[in-house]
Amino acid sequence: MDTAATTSPTQQAASPILAARGLARSFRMGDQVVEVLKNVNLSVRRGEFVAIEGRSGSGKSTLLHILGALDMPDAGTVQYDGQSLVDSAASRRSRIRNRHFGFVFQFYHLLPELNVLENTLLAPMIENSWLSYLRQRRELRQRAATLLNELGIGHRLHHRPGQLSGGERQRVAIARALMNQPQVLFADEPTGNLDAQTGRQIMDLLERLHRQHGQTIVMVTHDRTIAAKTDRILVLREGRLEKASHENADL
Repeated sequence: MDTAATTSPTQQAASPILAARGLARSFRMGDQVVEVLKNVNLSVRRGEFVAIEGRSGSGKSTLLHILGALDMPDAGTVQYDGQSLVDSAASRRSRIRNRHFGFVFQFYHLLPELNVLENTLLAPMIENSWLSYLRQRRELRQRAATLLNELGIGHRLHHRPGQLSGGERQRVAIARALMNQPQVLFADEPTGNLDAQTGRQIMDLLERLHRQHGQTIVMVTHDRTIAAKTDRILVLREGRLEKASHENADL
């Protein structure tokens, strides 16, 4: 059963949409075990734009992947809308990822053989059976085209990723992430592969999604200037969340 069907509007407003407690994650590298996350605690309120800032190798992408149910912790819990992701079956985590989460990555991860419109439609294509997708195809294509137009890439619907600039590719990646109207948008260094001007445009776009549509966003970045545009900054250093940018911010 999906979380949206089991929580009332009052409960949703009162509790964080994401909460993590005691997260630990390590990886084996040869004979060494590297502790990447060490007893990490945080919560994200519905409609909040949170930045997780840290240097390369600090564990911020690993943390994002665990919050988004792309990876599992060695210890600790993650709750989405009041229900545990860690204790859920793999099939349920996959369903939540596809229906409730959206992901934007530094290197876009667009499929080169598909055009802009087709890349944007990947989430509903994966979620539905082929027959179900065909029944909704016209409506879904219209929704995708409208979304791409709102993101300033509507004139490129039938171009392939190799024909696009970096900023255009990232806009397509954002459209793909938003296609299923996610409750939480996860962004992993979304400006890290872009020049400064294009990076500012992408951040302006994310800010607009947050401000105008109330989109919950969790973003990792190593850039304090980028992080400063969010509601709250959490600093991850050597696997630990050490402080927030605001005196009264809750981890």
